[in-house]
Amino acid sequence: MPFLVIGESLVDIVVPAGGGEHHDAVGGSCLNVAVGLARLDVPTTLLTRIGDDAYGDLVLDHLRASDVALVDGSVVPGGSTSTATAQLDEEQAATYDFDLVWDVSAADLPEGTSGVHVGSLGTTLEPGRTSVVHLVQRAVDADVFVSYDPNIRPFFLDDREAAWRDVLEVAAGARLVKLSDEDLRLLRPDSAEDDVCRELLAASRTELVVLTRGGKGAKAYTDGAVLEVQAPATELVDTVGAGDSFMAAMLAMLADWGVVSGGDGALSALDDDRVALLVRGAVVAAAITCSRRGANPPTRRELPAAWPAG
Repeated sequence: MPFLVIGESLVDIVVPAGGGEHHDAVGGSCLNVAVGLARLDVPTTLLTRIGDDAYGDLVLDHLRASDVALVDGSVVPGGSTSTATAQLDEEQAATYDFDLVWDVSAADLPEGTSGVHVGSLGTTLEPGRTSVVHLVQRAVDADVFVSYDPNIRPFFLDDREAAWRDVLEVAAGARLVKLSDEDLRLLRPDSAEDDVCRELLAASRTELVVLTRGGKGAKAYTDGAVLEVQAPATELVDTVGAGDSFMAAMLAMLADWGVVSGGDGALSALDDDRVALLVRGAVVAAAITCSRRGANPPTRRELPAAWPAG
């Protein structure tokens, strides 16, 4: 049964210093997760919003190349596709200008959905956020697995306390919550990492919280333990899409192990060794993404033969 990913798709328009020819790249956190899942042989459907314009065609081509299906209505006739223009300076630092519209109106989950992933701008920007929260609740009511990655964008963070309340609302419906240390510094700068992750884990439905820490690896929080996994050595090209690749890899493993379809308690039933293996496999996938340009998650055939163990 397909995994449903709900969230934004956009095109990054990268303008080099001095105003040279720009470079267009398809992106968006949730789109990247959908592509990463499909490349790991998990049937995946994306509910998003793009226009029937040239940038929308770029998005469609990118999704088709990885066999990601679209929910009907994701392409808006006469609509425009969201963009993020990155103007680079001489030091390659970027200043962003966003042209974003996020509005989805699906009233129910597609029939046969095995799991749902949400996050980033899809759970932040109105009016679409309201629809996403509604669909998360529909998944909770149907005992469908939900995962969540807040993936905070500083450009849109106007009110830290309001943003944290929004995160807690969505996270309460998720069995798996993944977030980065950067997210924590933006949302709860005065709180210890362990305290924030334990607060998220305290929600009645949440069974596992995973904190990514860049080159330092990741930590997994269960009811009984905190498990640390180191990142493998890699030749860093950039970190674009690494967190999304990490998320997709975790979901693919959980699908392989029957956890996604296993119902309430299946995730928390994993022992410490299996949770550590879950995180280890995810950091391996993320490291491959870091070793090449842009949000380019690995296929299953590009992973080590012993994956997720190696």
